[in-house]
Amino acid sequence: MRKYRNRANITQDRLAGIIQFSQSLIGFIERGERTPSHNFMQRYDDAVHTGGELVRLWAHLTRGASPRWFRNWLDIEQEAHTLHAWEPLYVPGLLQTEEYAITVIRGEPGISDAQVEKAVTARMERQAIFLRSDPPMYRVVLDEGVLQRPIGGKKVMHRQIERLMEAAESSRIGIQIIPVALGVTTGLLGGFAIAQISGSPDKVYIESATNGHVTDHPEDVEAIHRRYDALRATAQPQHVSTELIREMEKLWT
Repeated sequence: MRKYRNRANITQDRLAGIIQFSQSLIGFIERGERTPSHNFMQRYDDAVHTGGELVRLWAHLTRGASPRWFRNWLDIEQEAHTLHAWEPLYVPGLLQTEEYAITVIRGEPGISDAQVEKAVTARMERQAIFLRSDPPMYRVVLDEGVLQRPIGGKKVMHRQIERLMEAAESSRIGIQIIPVALGVTTGLLGGFAIAQISGSPDKVYIESATNGHVTDHPEDVEAIHRRYDALRATAQPQHVSTELIREMEKLWT
């Protein structure tokens, strides 16, 4: 970044005025002490006229913040026209607020502040797929306990529930809730996601306590589809689920 800035004969102070970020933040990022957002990098790239080179390098940087076993899924996620997900314990990454994501990621034993920052940045940038001109359809089934678990405390949960309400207003996103009172046990062993890609077999991502598993093996895909279909059949209709989420918003106010 510094090489391109110097080549463009732009000081940090002048650059700060152009891209509307502080000079101190520019310094931190150029020294590798902070992870830039996509917005920052795009403005920086435009200001120093690299023709998108820094944005491309940034994409590799944020991709590297994700575990190796998850990077294949990131590519699949980008290609999918439809994504389905089940989560029994927490809000899926594609719908998390930054504060909620920080709390979840900090739960990894031994993780450093720098690693948290990079992982959160990568998670937030994944959500950019919903800003595309052709965003994927996203269908999510959540256990009601996800809405009740106080991850990050009242303020964080209130904003997270608001985020779910905002997402539910999109014609491309559907959220269904399985009430705790039903005592459903299907899927309690862990979350999973299904990606549907034109001209390609479905692929699934299966969570575990250590490394997630990505596969398009027909038997695995069929087994996950069966579980998802069973869960979705048990879940409340979308309009009822939206009311459940709205009630939970009052709980965290």
